[in-house]
Amino acid sequence: MVGEVGERAADEGTEVYLEYGLNPGQQHFMGFVRRVAAGLSDVEPVHGAVNRALVKRMGEQNLLRKLFGGDADEPPRDAAAMQLCLLREGLAQVNTEAETALALQGLGSYPILQSGNDATRDRWVPGVARGDVVPAFALSEPDAGSDAGALALEARPDGDGWTLHGTKTWISNAPDADVYSVFARTTPGAKARGVTAFAVAGDSPGLSGDRLDMVAPHALGTLRFDGVRVSRDDVLGEVDEGFGVAMRTLDLFRPSVGAFAVGMAQAALDASLAWAQGRELFGGRLIDQQATQHTLAEMATRIEAGRLLVRRAAAAYDGGAPGTVITTSAAQAKLFATETAQWVVDQAVQLHGARGLQKGHLLERLYREVRAPRIYEGASEVQRTIIARGLMKGVE
Repeated sequence: MVGEVGERAADEGTEVYLEYGLNPGQQHFMGFVRRVAAGLSDVEPVHGAVNRALVKRMGEQNLLRKLFGGDADEPPRDAAAMQLCLLREGLAQVNTEAETALALQGLGSYPILQSGNDATRDRWVPGVARGDVVPAFALSEPDAGSDAGALALEARPDGDGWTLHGTKTWISNAPDADVYSVFARTTPGAKARGVTAFAVAGDSPGLSGDRLDMVAPHALGTLRFDGVRVSRDDVLGEVDEGFGVAMRTLDLFRPSVGAFAVGMAQAALDASLAWAQGRELFGGRLIDQQATQHTLAEMATRIEAGRLLVRRAAAAYDGGAPGTVITTSAAQAKLFATETAQWVVDQAVQLHGARGLQKGHLLERLYREVRAPRIYEGASEVQRTIIARGLMKGVE
């Protein structure tokens, strides 16, 4: 591997450090992801709604199937965390709309894949991998964001099933998804212990919603449940154990949010290096200024630290580490990588000046997109609390 990496360094310059710690197969996979991502540039962007043409193209290019384990001709099963992180980092460096669309295909479908019965998995997951089915992860509510145990969406007993009543908001892919992994309260007053997960078809009677117009152009919306009927066959996992279903998905996805952030930060650094080498001022190049060199050095160092934390967390998940280790390392990876990406993109804008904030500029887009990952799937403050709890368990 060292010889191969050395040869790659001679051909590709500084790009080789992106591959540090990866085996040859993983290095090849990263190259495949970036090549496919570049080939998606001709798909027309969609602002604030699901880009079904893009999702379908990714399915045709076999990207979505990579979200799941097993060979292409096998039924999808649990994904490897490392592969998910490599997918998201590679896509984020080239096409953030494609990255987000792919990530949401996984986030929305993993509760079904991991906890649904055979019929439910067979109904939805193959279509997700093909790009024919758009799923969504419906956890957040107007008064239950960071505190998932405060969920108020009510599942009222109704014969051999339940009816859902209430509201979800800030749901990615809503209200246009074909299926939702919905978390509802089946036992009042039980906090996290009284939540059940359900697979809910997007065309279910009583389900409606509206799109939300956010800073970044992602598909995000509100859902209203007015007596939406669900049965025991729609339950993901066990009744009253839906909080664990949600956390199992989030433990897998939090490192990959960090990978998304690393990819955006790397794109900002690459743009800054190119700009600083070509920009002339004060009789020389911008990169000749010591202040610029120090900024670029700090950007590169923080990005690499975030990348290694992400891959460490992914390795812990894939290696079957104890639950506390998986949860804590995932929180560390998401916290550090997303906070770092915010700082790196901000510094990149500063180096570019006003042109970096001009509509249509790469950094203008990254500046809008880099903010949300510090909030969704557990805000930075929540990640610090998770890390602290992990530390306390280690000394008890």
